[in-house]
Amino acid sequence: MFQLLEIVPVVDVDKLQMFLQKLLQWGVDTGTRIAAALLIYVIGRFLTRFINRFVARLLERRKVDASIQSFVKSLVNILLTVLVIIAVISKLGVETTSFAALLASAGVAVGMALSGNLQNFAGGLVVLLFRPYKVGDYIESQGVAGTVREIQIFHTIIVTVDNKLVYIPNGSLSNSSIINYSREGTRRVDWTFNVEYGEDFKKVEQTLMDIIKSDKRILQEPEPFIALSALGDSSVDILVRVWVSSADYWGVYFDMNKVVYEEFTKRGISFPFPQLTVHQG
Repeated sequence: MFQLLEIVPVVDVDKLQMFLQKLLQWGVDTGTRIAAALLIYVIGRFLTRFINRFVARLLERRKVDASIQSFVKSLVNILLTVLVIIAVISKLGVETTSFAALLASAGVAVGMALSGNLQNFAGGLVVLLFRPYKVGDYIESQGVAGTVREIQIFHTIIVTVDNKLVYIPNGSLSNSSIINYSREGTRRVDWTFNVEYGEDFKKVEQTLMDIIKSDKRILQEPEPFIALSALGDSSVDILVRVWVSSADYWGVYFDMNKVVYEEFTKRGISFPFPQLTVHQG
């Protein structure tokens, strides 16, 4: 008869204890690093907000231009955020030198992928340097017209007249034509009013001059200009040009249309409508 032998595994207690101690030590070290990283992140975010507020107040006290303020605040916030991220990664045990080498090695690829953003950053510097516009100006570019709310490091934020926010890349703005309606203190307003053939031009001219003189927003220097600009198919076209403060442009433009309609009707000056004369042979 064969005797069955029971095989009992031999356990090295010392090695098991050493393994458990190393595992425990690793857990403690890892937990400590994670806790420290979280603490650095919380403190870093607090300091970032504090420094951002400090920089904002400093720029306001120094009465720095609002365009430069928005650009600097955006740049400082991004730089501080990057520093916090690097500090957290370093505390987690990742070698910052290796991390920097990794960033450097990926720099070419990232640079190509972000070439548009780099161009926008350079465009923002060009805008701040040459100042074709500033915060608060009413501009038109890239098919968009509105008031500049903020100039960030990559984009310029514009608020349109119907209260839409438009983000235009600074690179595009620095390389394209920009119409700045707020740079000069005055603007010229142009109208073309049509009257019927047979109307007395002197009467029409005097009526328009009376309307112009009654509006205190219209400047008398340069002098208002009134001329017969064209003889149309169905009307006599009267050109009117006046100068106003840039802030009064649209108010004068729309009010003039209303007053001209009322005064022409009151004084018996007729507006034309399309007419077609047919001759029978």
